[in-house]
Amino acid sequence: MAQMLSAMTMTMDTVPTAPAIMPAQPICLDAPLSGSGIAVLSRQAVHPDGPPSALGDLTLSVSDLPMLSCHYIQKGLFFPAPDVPMASLVSLLVSSLSRALAVFPALAGRFVTLPDDRIVIRCNDAGVEFRHAVAPALSLNDFLVPNADVPTRLTKDLFPMDRTVSYEGHRRPLTSFQLTVLGDGAVFIGIVANHAVVDGTSFWHFYNTWAALCRGASPRLPDFRRNFFGESTAVLRFAGGVGPAVTFDADAPLRERIFHFSRDAIRELKAIANRRSSAGQDAEVYGKMAHDPKNQEARGEISSFQSLCAQIWISTTRARKQLDADATTTLRLAVNCRHRLRPAVSPAYFGNAIQSAPTTATVAELASNDLRWAASRLNASLAAYGDEAIRGAAAGWQAAPRCFPLGNPDGAVVTMGSSNRFPMYEGNDFGWGRPLAVRSGRANKFDGKMSAFPGRSGDGSVDIEVCLAPDTMAALLRDDEFMQYVSCPAHLL
Repeated sequence: MAQMLSAMTMTMDTVPTAPAIMPAQPICLDAPLSGSGIAVLSRQAVHPDGPPSALGDLTLSVSDLPMLSCHYIQKGLFFPAPDVPMASLVSLLVSSLSRALAVFPALAGRFVTLPDDRIVIRCNDAGVEFRHAVAPALSLNDFLVPNADVPTRLTKDLFPMDRTVSYEGHRRPLTSFQLTVLGDGAVFIGIVANHAVVDGTSFWHFYNTWAALCRGASPRLPDFRRNFFGESTAVLRFAGGVGPAVTFDADAPLRERIFHFSRDAIRELKAIANRRSSAGQDAEVYGKMAHDPKNQEARGEISSFQSLCAQIWISTTRARKQLDADATTTLRLAVNCRHRLRPAVSPAYFGNAIQSAPTTATVAELASNDLRWAASRLNASLAAYGDEAIRGAAAGWQAAPRCFPLGNPDGAVVTMGSSNRFPMYEGNDFGWGRPLAVRSGRANKFDGKMSAFPGRSGDGSVDIEVCLAPDTMAALLRDDEFMQYVSCPAHLL
């Protein structure tokens, strides 16, 4: 087992390139973070186990660079109480993290801007931060509250590096970790990762690897090749080394909820979406159209997730009372480009391989048509988003490099991130049981930002984390058409 590596008494903004071995630095328990009741006991600098990394520099790709203005990703999992002493648990997590970083040395590096303005990940084993925190007055029931808003005042302190912008990876760790032990013994393991280094697929690949190594299993190795778009000379320049800010108002008032959609509810939505096409054909005729390769707008049946997203799009737009009928509303879905490119990219590709696929309609069109119409429109947009569209978007970016304009500037956008296919529950057993729930921090949240999580039961149910302006959320909760599909997950009853 790898040696437990050192803590640092200095800030992690300046991390030495060689590990030093010292005891973890304690922090006063009388100073909980922002009054949440969560207090940090210790911080450690963790470096990759083994010899220095031979990976060298990894150039940020045309899919990585736009993410420099995004917050670090913040995701984590609640687990049942481990049946081991806490000191042993911390040691086990730190040693397995050190071995995981040896498999993923990019996460232990730093950004460097070269003289030609290219930004690279320098895999120099500079290290990451691991925090051990406690919340003796809090329990799972304080975080997993059925039929209520997410208690963001509490969840934000489950993560370090709150709202750090990814460009800061030039001087701050590219990943940071926090173990939080609750008063009832349950624990939360949170990871904060630079969004210009990882997308959701890469993020959960690493989380799975850490868990696998902790319980003694073998990891699935990442693919660090950077050539899936070929060589690019496009760069982003920032005057005076001052990086970009996020492109939305991070302090705008929001309400956040996690809506659970059971397998049966999603099946019902899918059945409605596939019963007829927008032209009125019955299910048999539409099914034949869907499998006709000549029909570019219906290459397959509308999926369960597309059906769910279409209903969310309709209901959210209806809840935005301020929108004019002729306003254009947009549903943006983050799409994984790995399997859409030709030739396909390795599923283990480590980096960003995502783009945002838009589907548009006017407010009046969504209001006057039904779920089948909206779902068919979304289905057609995603069916058309293949190799040509992806490469076209990449070429357009290279012609005019810019940071990704995340946000909702016109108040009419729904942005769906993450994925209900990510292995958040499967593969993340550290050795004392499956996760109980997934939660995220405040990163990259704005009016209309939504994230898809798989249901814990693994039966096809889906959880959607929804962030909306307070008035819009209140209207959505009064929408009977939407709420009829929402239920409480069994493990919260």
